[in-house]
Amino acid sequence: MEIGKLPNEILDSLILNKLKNHRKEVLVRPSIGEDCGMLDFDGEICVISTDPITGTESQIGRIAVNVALNDIASSGAEPLGLMVTMLIPVYVSLPEVENVINQLTEEAAKSNVDIIGGHTEITDAVNRFVLSITAIGKTINRTVIKTSGAKPGDDLVLTKYAGLEGTSILAYDYEKELAEKFGKNIVEKAKSLMNSISVIKEGMIAAKSGAHAMHDVTEGGVLGAVWEMCHASGCGAKVYKNRIPVLNETKLICEHFNIDPYRLISSGCMLIACENGDKLAGELLNCGIEAAVIGKITGEKNILLSTENGDLIIPPPESDELYKVNKQP
Repeated sequence: MEIGKLPNEILDSLILNKLKNHRKEVLVRPSIGEDCGMLDFDGEICVISTDPITGTESQIGRIAVNVALNDIASSGAEPLGLMVTMLIPVYVSLPEVENVINQLTEEAAKSNVDIIGGHTEITDAVNRFVLSITAIGKTINRTVIKTSGAKPGDDLVLTKYAGLEGTSILAYDYEKELAEKFGKNIVEKAKSLMNSISVIKEGMIAAKSGAHAMHDVTEGGVLGAVWEMCHASGCGAKVYKNRIPVLNETKLICEHFNIDPYRLISSGCMLIACENGDKLAGELLNCGIEAAVIGKITGEKNILLSTENGDLIIPPPESDELYKVNKQP
């Protein structure tokens, strides 16, 4: 099988279709495109999400915290705490473990959340660090925003830049190779994108502005996120390739590795469906967050990417472009 998330058709048939509903307190249940579960606790809605990080080592703690919290932010909720499970290879030194712990605690502090528990284990079942983080939050005024809330006629707004996280990961993991090709300045700019992988701020702004749906852009990149939002919402979309912002550093690194920036893991980007995209993009820009209207939700079933060569159908996301690089010799 391909590295990465299970293909959606297998996920649906092998796992999701076997899950049964037993509790009325469960408000949002597992489905393709929905990253959070939601529980009604008699007046408060608790939002929970979990994610593993396996695609990189050097910044694994920073990425793990932000990826988990981004799911909570995408539901319009306030993140409160984290549960961390860390599987440590037998060859790892204590200073390396401490480095990951420092990353975890520093990123949690930046987002004003507590690490409230978890598990650490040294095991020969893994050959590099594996972190799995469960994030917990609560909604504001019981307002719930789901990936499945997009409506025909909504604008699609994208924050920041396609391939943001993947660009930074590759800059860290292949620093020497890329510096020799493009120079140290390009690599340092790419590495600095790691400081922009949180979407908590834009999640709060979009929620207060009445967003219908939000989805943080992770594996499968921007086009994967568009497909998942449309699939969850039962809608189509038309996205304009020339409107999707891509940094020069991302273009250069993706060309070097022959990968697609629009299908590259992009934590730090938020895909938002809303009634007035220009207004929301303006609000985000006023708060220092880059944002652009990249397309529109439609009542059709087709999910289309408009290019200079015509419209292309956006297929379901497959293995992320990042893993193609990691498989190269």
